[in-house]
Amino acid sequence: MRRWVVLAVDHNPRNQQLLQQLLGREGYEVRGATSLEQFAQALAGAEEVNLALVDISGFDRRIWDYCERLRDRAIPFLVLSPRHAAALEQESVTHGARGVLVKPLAVKEVLGLVKTLLEEEG
Repeated sequence: MRRWVVLAVDHNPRNQQLLQQLLGREGYEVRGATSLEQFAQALAGAEEVNLALVDISGFDRRIWDYCERLRDRAIPFLVLSPRHAAALEQESVTHGARGVLVKPLAVKEVLGLVKTLLEEEG
């Protein structure tokens, strides 16, 4: 059975830990990043990452450069945001996101989307 690797990027260590616990309970291997530097380190081994969840809160505009690196490496990702805004959704998709999830996250929705995106990957 294939072991899927999910990269959880969140500036808030507690939120990132919650994502790791949620996904870990479902059998996913989760790698975490709470800074752009850690995000860059995780991308250095990107051949092992199958999906990323990127909470853009707390990061500056450079976060989009890292999102584009995910897109360029064909790693699907979802953007997590504290609010819904059409402009944010458009910017996320422009930089390669498969979608935007608004916090607080619904567990079933997150798990369903993660499963769907990973199944699409193969």
